[in-house]
Amino acid sequence: MKKIILISLFCSQSAWSLNIKCGGLFEAKTGNILNEQVVTIEGNKFVAVEPFKNQAIDHDFSEQFCLPGLMDMHTHLTFEINPNSYLEKYELNPADVAYNAALFAQRTLDAGFTTVRDLGDSYNVSVSLKKAIKQGKIPGPRIFTTAKSLATTGGHADPSNGYRDGLFPHTTPDHGVINGPSDAIKAVRKRYQDGADLIKITATGGVLSQAASGDNAQFNQEELKALMATAKDYGFKVAAHAHGKGGMKRAIEAGVASIEHGTYLDDEIIKLMKKHGTYLVPTLIAGDWVSEKSKIEGFFPPVVAQKAATIGPVIAGSFNKAFKAGVKIALGTDSGVSEHGRNGEEFGLMVKYGMTPAEALQAGTIHAADLLGQSEQLGQIKSGFLADMVVVDENPLENISIMKQVKVVIKDGQIEKNQLSMN
Repeated sequence: MKKIILISLFCSQSAWSLNIKCGGLFEAKTGNILNEQVVTIEGNKFVAVEPFKNQAIDHDFSEQFCLPGLMDMHTHLTFEINPNSYLEKYELNPADVAYNAALFAQRTLDAGFTTVRDLGDSYNVSVSLKKAIKQGKIPGPRIFTTAKSLATTGGHADPSNGYRDGLFPHTTPDHGVINGPSDAIKAVRKRYQDGADLIKITATGGVLSQAASGDNAQFNQEELKALMATAKDYGFKVAAHAHGKGGMKRAIEAGVASIEHGTYLDDEIIKLMKKHGTYLVPTLIAGDWVSEKSKIEGFFPPVVAQKAATIGPVIAGSFNKAFKAGVKIALGTDSGVSEHGRNGEEFGLMVKYGMTPAEALQAGTIHAADLLGQSEQLGQIKSGFLADMVVVDENPLENISIMKQVKVVIKDGQIEKNQLSMN
């Protein structure tokens, strides 16, 4: 019988030092590849990045390429859309949602995404998930969450949509549903109490909600003014789901940090976004996915299928238009709409619709960190930054599709996934 020997090393995390040799290293700030670099990690931080000069090496990735840990600014870790999704809200208990979320978090991390924004959950599961991952209880990305996103009655993200009368309680700011400035203040404060890191509003209708419009404005200016003022008091940035122009315009002028999707943006909206420094998070894979699934009879309810077929194909053109005009772009997938773990496909779509590979990679690293307000510790392989890094087999500037095949994932200095020899 084999014996298992456990060895305990009593030393502080900061005492650990690790030298990793990278055949190529993506420098996010410039968008260039640096050849033959040695990255030194101590504890959970990078402490040095320098050319290889015969230093002692712990892990040799001379044939591979190293990049900063990838960042997805639009995920939903507590669900994944499937043909039964509209029944699952009647069937799944909070514990079911939590177990699913743990699985989806693992898939996201395995895809190389070490940091995500979760922009709307159920039962505040993403808050508990964030804590469990931070405490090392389960594997997953670093999470910045909105908890429950904010909606108006009947609007996108009103959790009572699709229920018959009597099955769902009257919705309130506790449920993330507001009607008027007073409710907006209460809803933001409730998210603070719940442990959210930022606020997400549904400034317009949406594709997957069981409501007729996918693009009408759903917050008035008084509500937005009260919401944004309260968010500022509590140190929250605000992300705005928005397809239609009217809702986008109100949200941008109110001061949101990002527009999610941006389907029907035009020259006026682009000008406003540049004026206010508003990011676009385009979610290209979600647009492709809902458009594809809308063609499958019975996959979506009829009211949803019609919106998916109409809105999905437009997102790519809007992204191209905004990018060419100089709007700031951060990568986001809306994963949970498409399957978790496919996040890396977004890089290829950004290139397909107009970006260079370097620009797409910057959108998923340094620019995402800026949108998060974490540019001093995330998004680069740089001394003093948190030690998040991924490794791929080919130069992503020459083959962006390689980002779908991350081989090694390091988060906070810990190797979370390894499909290469660690010699």
